[in-house]
Amino acid sequence: MSGRAIAVVLLAAGMSSSAGAAARDEAAALTLHYDRPAAAWTEALPIGNGRLGAMVFGRPEDELLQLNEATLWSGGPVGTNINPGAHAALGQVRQALAGGDYKAAYALSRKMQGRYTESFMPLGDLRIRQDLQGRQASDYRRSLDIRDGIASTSFSAGGVHYRREVFASAPDQVIVMRLSADRPGQLNLTLEASSQLRADVAPAAGALVLRGKAPAHVDPSYVRYNAEPIVYEDSSGCKGMRFELVVQPQVTGGTVETVDKQVVIRGASEVVLLLSAATSFNGYDQCPDSAGKDQGTLARGHLARAATRGYGALRAAHVADFRRLFDRVSLSINPAAPDRSAIPTDRRLAEHTAGQPDAGLEALYVQFGRYLLMSSSRTRGAPANLQGIWNASLRPSWSSNYTTNINVQMNYWPVESANLAELFTPLDDLIRNLSVTGKETASSFYHAPGWAVHHNSDIWATSNPVGDFGKGDPKWANWSMGSAWLSRHLWEHYRYTGDRAYLAATYPIMKEAARFMLAWLQPDARGRLVTAPSTSPENEFYFGERQKGIVSVASTMDMGIARDLFENVDAAARELGVDTAFRAELKAAAQRLLPFQVGAKGQLQEWDQDFEDVDPHHRHVSHLYALHPARLISPLRTPDLAAAARRTLELRGDEGTGWSLAWKVNMWARLYDGNHAYALFRNLLRLTKPGDKHGGAYANLFDAHPPFQIDGNFAGTAGVIEMLLQSQHDELHLLPALPDAWRDGAVKGIVGRGGYVVDIDWQGGRLKDARIVATRDGSCVIRTREPVTVRGVKARARRDAGGYTLRFDARAGRTYLVKP
Repeated sequence: MSGRAIAVVLLAAGMSSSAGAAARDEAAALTLHYDRPAAAWTEALPIGNGRLGAMVFGRPEDELLQLNEATLWSGGPVGTNINPGAHAALGQVRQALAGGDYKAAYALSRKMQGRYTESFMPLGDLRIRQDLQGRQASDYRRSLDIRDGIASTSFSAGGVHYRREVFASAPDQVIVMRLSADRPGQLNLTLEASSQLRADVAPAAGALVLRGKAPAHVDPSYVRYNAEPIVYEDSSGCKGMRFELVVQPQVTGGTVETVDKQVVIRGASEVVLLLSAATSFNGYDQCPDSAGKDQGTLARGHLARAATRGYGALRAAHVADFRRLFDRVSLSINPAAPDRSAIPTDRRLAEHTAGQPDAGLEALYVQFGRYLLMSSSRTRGAPANLQGIWNASLRPSWSSNYTTNINVQMNYWPVESANLAELFTPLDDLIRNLSVTGKETASSFYHAPGWAVHHNSDIWATSNPVGDFGKGDPKWANWSMGSAWLSRHLWEHYRYTGDRAYLAATYPIMKEAARFMLAWLQPDARGRLVTAPSTSPENEFYFGERQKGIVSVASTMDMGIARDLFENVDAAARELGVDTAFRAELKAAAQRLLPFQVGAKGQLQEWDQDFEDVDPHHRHVSHLYALHPARLISPLRTPDLAAAARRTLELRGDEGTGWSLAWKVNMWARLYDGNHAYALFRNLLRLTKPGDKHGGAYANLFDAHPPFQIDGNFAGTAGVIEMLLQSQHDELHLLPALPDAWRDGAVKGIVGRGGYVVDIDWQGGRLKDARIVATRDGSCVIRTREPVTVRGVKARARRDAGGYTLRFDARAGRTYLVKP
């Protein structure tokens, strides 16, 4: 071989080695890993395909997979006209408020309540007892690769190295687990399935089959006055969802036998477990028992198809599907900083909490939010709930439902900007369902047109005020602005995607929400339009002789939501070229809305009067809805109101529940204060252990309210994107809130409104370059701190109060390079 040929071979080998090292570094950067099994549920690792979910504990001798199915809820379709006296009570409440009698308005509001929502149920547990013949496990590692969506456990015992991989496949609709050993015949396993619900296990042909039924009703966890909080019987034969779980082992070598209600495997070299499950859920308006689907046929059908494919094919299809979504976005922060990815994640989190810089952990957390949305939001009619699709309790916190005064909306804040737009479909389904049930609620409760949604919902699209007919506290039960807030998501989906057919299909839903709002608003003594009754979610104020008030008139949040709704519906109608008269009606109403007001402390008032807060540091910051998620307040367009919003956040403080911290990250980003947003983001990553009271992150990076609520994960991801790119004002604002701590970095694939996919590189805290891919034709406006040029574009940057803007006509499919 010639010297040149040898050099070429060595160069190729070096390039291959370098590429392999880079791939390993990337995998390490996107992996959670631990050096011991999970001792608590919030240490276990989540996998999911949007429908089937599992928490993997990684125990060597007693492995536990805690299982969920996204449509497995208690209850059944909602009723109609459930509180015929609500409308009369509404008149009494308004009369009390007109006289300034907040105490009477609060008491009377209880007369406008209906039933509680139903609860998201656990499916069951799969236990895998592995006989290690008394030998201790060593060389232990468990991990979750969030790029591939695979949880792994490996350990050694008695000179044998064991490995497990488990993933939830969306293409094949099964959970797959492979157990292997590096010596033949070393796997001795006992499989056992169980459920907290009423269920029976019936082994069949070497498989485990678990069949059961969910309750007809489950009280929320905070209801403690009923002797029977879980009710299974429904005399109508309607409520109570059926479910089935099938676990099928595929064994290489060894023997398989059924003993009692267990499957026993001896002397195997490899075992692949296929888990399939289904429910009888047949839609929000169908009885799950009498009109439900055949859950057994569904579960066995998925299993039969997967069983023909082989582990390698199942794994390859899953990884390809997962990477198709995950690889759209990458994030690197301070890449020259020491790589801490070899440190176990719980230790990294503890050290980060103590002050150790770890930009790699922060980037991992952002991508983990995308991972969770990919894993929990792919089932039609069943969006990610308060816990995504992971729940181990019969009576989970807040029923693990859809809380519509911020939490379910928060779950979907990153869905567009994080380049996962198709995962919006489940929430879109729920909104459409709610527009149907909400029409009945608006009519029967309030004699109003349009559709109304209140504080809580569920898979059955419950829309009435909850509270069990007067037992709930109106400070949360009677909040009535859900349809308006949810309609914002329909408009946002259009703003990102530009899908006019989608807008035409959903505009009537937005319009009907506006029709309800127009009817709900009432003129005050000065002719201004206000909401009455009104609450600021879950908060209280002092009035009179330090009496506590809850129900009042025209909370600032209500006014922000109403104004935002009217603007969005007006813009949608204008885009479609329809409803000129209705647009005029909306504009006239918007002009009469009670304006935002600044209080004596320089803060944005939370109520129509400058009341004192009962809890100045309350977790909700609802009166800043106009700042985020809406765009009514901004430093560029309404500087005085932005200053009041800043003062509000300062008074509220930097503590809070996990999701509250995450909301504040977004708000400080909207104020272009990257350092303060980053301080809140660091608080969001405080290690929280079982029993701790502060918000933060559990060892598995789940958001800690506490307890676990997934909304903080999603809002944290959205908040970081807001720090790097904002587009709410129809311009691409590059690095609007970059903190000093993130001196260098790169983000690729995030999305701005108008249909722009954006890559940004920065160095030394300043823009290095950006690439903008236009997905459709349009006028593109770029906002930057320093003047920029766009390759191939003649336009030049112009200076204004907020930096520089550059406008040009973008063409679909073209990539535009932006340079300082």
